[in-house]
Amino acid sequence: MHDRIAVLRADRGVSRRELADAVGVHPQTIGYLERGEYAPSLALALRIARFFDLPVESIFSLDPLPSLSQELLRRTP
Repeated sequence: MHDRIAVLRADRGVSRRELADAVGVHPQTIGYLERGEYAPSLALALRIARFFDLPVESIFSLDPLPSLSQELLRRTP
């Protein structure tokens, strides 16, 4: 499982603890997710997506995610 949690946290100035508290998990769980050592349940993935106000597929993928800068360049007309 690939995710953008660390990038999103850094962009929004959110600590692991703040995210963990908001979605109801231990901060260590967020670290496991960011390192790819743990795949979230659907419920947790949806809570994280809600926290960041993004579609779940923008945060999680079974395939490696392109960098955000690559995606932005691809969307620019």
